[in-house]
Amino acid sequence: MRHYEIVFLVHPDQSEQVPAMIERYKGILGATGGSVHRLEDWGRRQLAFPIAKVHKAHYVLMNIECDQNTLAELTGAFRFSDAVIRNLVVSMDEAVTEPSPMAKAGEDEGDSRRRDDDDDDDRGLRDDDDGDRRPRRRARAPADADDVGLDD
Repeated sequence: MRHYEIVFLVHPDQSEQVPAMIERYKGILGATGGSVHRLEDWGRRQLAFPIAKVHKAHYVLMNIECDQNTLAELTGAFRFSDAVIRNLVVSMDEAVTEPSPMAKAGEDEGDSRRRDDDDDDDRGLRDDDDGDRRPRRRARAPADADDVGLDD
């Protein structure tokens, strides 16, 4: 059997269904003799770019061991689920069981970290900004009569 790292993104409206989805995917693995070496629920996070007009998603990381047929069944389950908006499967050389850098960062920061699902995405806005996004006008330097370009 081979080792795989899987990250899948769930639509934010379906976040409450993530535990049931994880159990369903673990059931698919268990039925065929596969195993889960690491499972991390990273929660809702801001996407780097919108996917299907969605700006946030619920991230889940799984490190699994299974055969090719089980992997095909699992990726088929991702593909036919309306809740999964994106998935990535990477083949690994060996089982990975230690916490990921994302999980370590979350543990280090603890409760003091700012959650992405609590902010209103107000990056770059100033206190006096009324939402108008026109470019600012630059003040022009007064033109001297000597610089007009008249050749005498």
